[in-house]
Amino acid sequence: MPEMTTTTTTTLASSSDGGEISREANLFGKYEVGKLVGCGAFAKVYHARNVRTGQSVAIKAVSKQKIVKGGLTAHVKREIAIMRQLGHPHIIKLYEVLATKTKIYFVMEFAKGGELFAKVSRGRFSEDLSRRYFQQLVSAVGYCHSRGVFHRDLKPENLLLDENWDLKISDFGLSAVQQQIRPDGLLHTLCGTPAYVAPEILAKKGYDGVKVDVWSCGVVLFVLNAGYLPFNDSNLMVMYRKIYKGEFRCPKWMSPDLNRFLHRLLDTNPITRITVDEILSDPWFKKGYKEIKFHHEDLDFKDFGYNNNKKFLNAFDIISFSSGFGLSSLLSDYTDISVSGERFLSAEKPEKIIERVEEVAKKEDDRVVVTKKDLGVKLEGQDGNFIVVAEIYRLTEQLVVVEIKISKRESGPSHEFWKDKVRPELCHLIYRSEATIVETSE
Repeated sequence: MPEMTTTTTTTLASSSDGGEISREANLFGKYEVGKLVGCGAFAKVYHARNVRTGQSVAIKAVSKQKIVKGGLTAHVKREIAIMRQLGHPHIIKLYEVLATKTKIYFVMEFAKGGELFAKVSRGRFSEDLSRRYFQQLVSAVGYCHSRGVFHRDLKPENLLLDENWDLKISDFGLSAVQQQIRPDGLLHTLCGTPAYVAPEILAKKGYDGVKVDVWSCGVVLFVLNAGYLPFNDSNLMVMYRKIYKGEFRCPKWMSPDLNRFLHRLLDTNPITRITVDEILSDPWFKKGYKEIKFHHEDLDFKDFGYNNNKKFLNAFDIISFSSGFGLSSLLSDYTDISVSGERFLSAEKPEKIIERVEEVAKKEDDRVVVTKKDLGVKLEGQDGNFIVVAEIYRLTEQLVVVEIKISKRESGPSHEFWKDKVRPELCHLIYRSEATIVETSE
């Protein structure tokens, strides 16, 4: 993604190509859409500016029709679910997902520095710079693995750079989650980019998502310092044979420690291949490494594109919430992998709704911890066995949308607490009409 200016186009194509953003997008009053900065078979990416804050963002526009025709509905659902639950300094942030009847828009962090690929294609990096980017990559990949997410397509083209030239992982379209692991404990979908794919994927006998990401990280590190691929050939089958046998040679300028480290990363045997924990303790890796510390809770008050300090939801917000428009016809269960919930309309004041939720907690004595923030309240079991979050958004002068988030998709303590304790106290607050928005992901 090349570096962009913030020039705003006044007329954007309104063609039948569903990946294009039409003039309609500017009517929502939320983003000024600028130049096209990247495109693929199913999506186009634009630079844009948040009208309210002035913040630069990237907007990926995807055609619903193309998604359905290409059989990619599950991929898009999963990408949204994965990106919404990830919060790491070296992973591109997904701010919100918006939709019309024909398109889905991913509003994401804008990486001003463009693709890492473009930078390394101009010349190989020094060992110190290669190490710096590899440290950032491993920190983010290890974080993904800790949350049961496996990227499966790590390569310099999917690694972006921000204005400070720090690395950001992008494109989770081929990612897998723990729920996709078969009873044998392995993943079986064949995917990835040929030059970066691990040998066990080529064997077609199943693979560990953690191990294949480590392999791809090794290929990325080699490319950064060597300036070329470790496994490459114009004949794809010859290249696959080299990968399967692990046939590569480090250039003479690589230090002995880096040479040794790369052979551990590019070990064709996934069982003996270096692990993320072992990477973190390796002498070559540890040089100058500072642990990246950040705060991210599994379920807390989150900005899913709706600002609690904002008085009203706008048209795009309503589309995203509504079961009659926007996402739900295609992405009816796009919620976080580890989070489910419900939404409903209410004519009651937000303060009154929060008060009713707090009353439930009071009945549980000291077994429930209550945390309030803006127009939201979180109930958490003292022993951490459940979390229920209620957030409220103003829809009109008379109506609000109440969004309930419950930890864990499967039945468990959080669902039982919500169904048995909280929901009965709120059911009479639901606004009843033909237009009532009620969504559930149970």
